[in-house]
Amino acid sequence: MPDIHVLPKDIAELIAAGEVIERPASVLKELTENAVDAGAKRITAELKRGGTLYLRVTDDGCGIAPEQVQTAFLRHATSKIKEKYDLEQIMTLGFRGEALASICAVSRTELLTRQTGAPLGIHYVIEAGEEKSFEQSGCPEGTTIIVRDLFFNVPVRAGFLKKDTAEGNACAAVFQKIALSHPEISFRLIRENKTEFCTPGDGKLYSAIYAIFGKDFARDLLPVQFKEFHDGTEGITIEGYAIKPLYARQNRAFQFFFVNGRAVRSMTCTAALEEAYRTLLMTGKYPACVMQIHISPRIVDVNMHPTKAEVRFSDEKRVFSAVYFAAMNALTQNGLLYEFRMPEAQQQPSPKAKKTDWFAPVPGQDSNTPEPLPIAAAEQPKPVLPIAASSATAKTITTPAAVKTPMATPQPTVPPIAVSPKTTALPETTIAAPSKPLAAQPPAAAEVPSAAEALSAFPHLMAAMQQQSAAALADTSKTTEAPSLPPIRVIGELFSNYVLAEAGEQFVMIDKHAAHERILFERFRNRQCKDRQILLQPASVLLPSSECAALQEQADALEQVGFTFSFETAPIVILTGVPLSCAALDFDVIIPELAAHCAMELRQPDAHLLDDYFHTLACKAAIRAGDHSTTQELQVLAERVWTDDSIRHCPHGRPVLFTLSKYKIEKQFQRIQS
Repeated sequence: MPDIHVLPKDIAELIAAGEVIERPASVLKELTENAVDAGAKRITAELKRGGTLYLRVTDDGCGIAPEQVQTAFLRHATSKIKEKYDLEQIMTLGFRGEALASICAVSRTELLTRQTGAPLGIHYVIEAGEEKSFEQSGCPEGTTIIVRDLFFNVPVRAGFLKKDTAEGNACAAVFQKIALSHPEISFRLIRENKTEFCTPGDGKLYSAIYAIFGKDFARDLLPVQFKEFHDGTEGITIEGYAIKPLYARQNRAFQFFFVNGRAVRSMTCTAALEEAYRTLLMTGKYPACVMQIHISPRIVDVNMHPTKAEVRFSDEKRVFSAVYFAAMNALTQNGLLYEFRMPEAQQQPSPKAKKTDWFAPVPGQDSNTPEPLPIAAAEQPKPVLPIAASSATAKTITTPAAVKTPMATPQPTVPPIAVSPKTTALPETTIAAPSKPLAAQPPAAAEVPSAAEALSAFPHLMAAMQQQSAAALADTSKTTEAPSLPPIRVIGELFSNYVLAEAGEQFVMIDKHAAHERILFERFRNRQCKDRQILLQPASVLLPSSECAALQEQADALEQVGFTFSFETAPIVILTGVPLSCAALDFDVIIPELAAHCAMELRQPDAHLLDDYFHTLACKAAIRAGDHSTTQELQVLAERVWTDDSIRHCPHGRPVLFTLSKYKIEKQFQRIQS
């Protein structure tokens, strides 16, 4: 057996540095987190050649005492942990004491630091872990760390780095996450001598999102605000923004979760978010969000990953439920009325009209002038106010029995959101695990709970949110009167599929197939089909014994949907009644499909595959494009869609309606100039 010996200090440091510092983005993450922990109000990062040649982080924090500068670069030196009990309540971003030691082991590092009120600062240079100089120097208050020639002494590691552009993009992604997690700090990123973004540091998350991702992304967000109370005390608080379903992304790259100010990856949060959007997205689309989760540090383990990129919760089900209801609140309380986005009319003068100002841009409306950064919540996009429910009825479409109380007009500051009574009334069978595969596997010790078991484990959430909703509505009725809401009036039909209507000064276009499909799906899913057609000639189908037994076990639930069966001649099943909307379908096809999904539902109860089949059934039973509809039928459909916030997307995720204001139409026709 070879001799066992202790590794030399320089080799041990290179190995340890490899666990923490993988690329320039790792350096930027560690230095920026240290700046945040130092209480900085302004942090600037500068990169050259993707951070491999030059990387600088400057902050105006508390600085480092001269006698502690050299100690700060020793391994496991930290100011954030003193006792082992501190690991149970970590609120800082850094705490391992490995960042500076790992960085200086593989680069040429330079430090300038001065404490607040100190006459002079310290200039410290260390290369490959060896000290080169330590002297007093004049410098601004705070700390500046410059990292040059990353991996200059480890050419093998340098060979694995990607192109400068890719490394720079990775650095920008890291810096963006930290900036989003701390909107109270102004972050500036400079790449190749150009400022890429600068956040205002006004404490408003929306301002940080706008500065980093631009107005188009920020415009499509819905406010999220949620508080979960456990045993009479506030347990989990979630605030932030979630994307409107119509503008979902192609991947999960825009899902940002922050736990106590730390950007993390959490399969529990991802699964909960996508469960809330489950019937609102088209195939291949993923929701985007920026959510800040505040939770007791005692139930969060941030010490499970060398780079602190993943966390583990001691109660995964509770976190799942909180994130799910936070996203669901945002989706159900903001109307989700989409407005047509028409291109602005080009106001360029024609060659013959150059002597006149007929088509000249309005003063102050120069399209080349950048828009100012909105730093006030009042400048956030406001959802359109939903319309009160109608009591009209029709032969094929049944309107709700009760008129829904309209929501109050959103205020400039985002108020606490409570789940509406409509949402809390959904049965557990409406909750299913995400149908899309998740990108990564969760930690072995922290399995992601299914949606059904996570939500059923916390019935107090439902009761508490119902009480909050009732209290909010009661308070609203005392202080304000319900606003007079314009009715919707059908004015025609386009291409035998799109209902054209007007409501006040809003032009409304409705996809009648998508709308009717969603109405039927909600009836099927909520087991609320009260209209049943008794068949004069019952349909009989021979089924496998297993599927026949599964169908019989689900008979009570299917009866609430509108299907009634006779099992006296099993395994030959006799269909005796169907929902009125399905009376014209092929029963020889529906019965075997329904039985097969019932069997799969029993094998995988958490997946709720029966609800997934209702997607298909609603699509088959809904009125189709090209089908003739009377004006009365279209009017009832329009009233139901306009007044019911749950009918904004078909079960496949396509939008049901769009609106266009009279102002936008007149502006498009250049009847108005501003």
